[in-house]
Amino acid sequence: MNKALIIDRLQQYYLLARFDKPIGILILLWPALWALWVASDGKPDLFVLFIICSGVVLMRAAGCVINDYADREFDSKVERTKQRPIATGKVSPKEALIVFVVLCLVALMLVLQLNRMTVMLSFVAAFLAASYPFMKRYTQLPQAYLGIAFGFAVPMSFSAQTNTIPMVAWVMYLAVMLWALVYDTMYAMCDKEDDLKIGVKSTAILFGEKDREIMGVLQIVITVLLIIVGLIQQLGLFYYGGIAIASGLSIYQQKLIFHREKSLCFKAFLNSNYFGMVVFVGLVLDYLM
Repeated sequence: MNKALIIDRLQQYYLLARFDKPIGILILLWPALWALWVASDGKPDLFVLFIICSGVVLMRAAGCVINDYADREFDSKVERTKQRPIATGKVSPKEALIVFVVLCLVALMLVLQLNRMTVMLSFVAAFLAASYPFMKRYTQLPQAYLGIAFGFAVPMSFSAQTNTIPMVAWVMYLAVMLWALVYDTMYAMCDKEDDLKIGVKSTAILFGEKDREIMGVLQIVITVLLIIVGLIQQLGLFYYGGIAIASGLSIYQQKLIFHREKSLCFKAFLNSNYFGMVVFVGLVLDYLM
């Protein structure tokens, strides 16, 4: 195999794993960081921090790969996804499975450096990540399943840092589950017309004309859950200031999706990154002060 061909394969695998689109890494990483900072009272173990962050990057990549493998018969029929490597034939389904297994094995090697509880939880996390892409065939709530999968970084982070999963971790987990449900529904609104044509299920379709209202209620519940986290941990004004800014971003997202325009729904999804970021900044500042 010549050098040019090797470089081409690596480029295609890079695109397959969506390393060129870091938004997915960020919205998965923020909750993991929330959990680490709360679990450690603002002083996370640096080795644990490295393992968790690396695991997030690897498992998000693995999730993208298995998602494209699962959707290989659909992606070519959807405007937003028709240029993905498997859909265009630049990467074979067999290659994709090999890349998926390699990414999972590297992630497993990292997590084996942590305590037994976290290692056991990692197998649950891997199952959730691998099975999520197939849920849109069987349930109207694949975005809720994504929330369960993405949110699992929270109990794993608590386990890695403290070898326990206290009540506050489950409150945060629920908030993250609902947050993922909201932003992934905004994402699904971009594909609603195509999904209806090819028979793929989503909450954007299930919620119908009540999509904005349902997401609005969920955003309020998310805010309340994050406030409960603050009350349990006796956090201060900086944390609640972050929650207030995050609430303002939720209102802005509602404004963006008001007319259900695809480009603005996608912009609202991207804006979720800032939601996660301001909550984290509030936590960091609160523990520093």
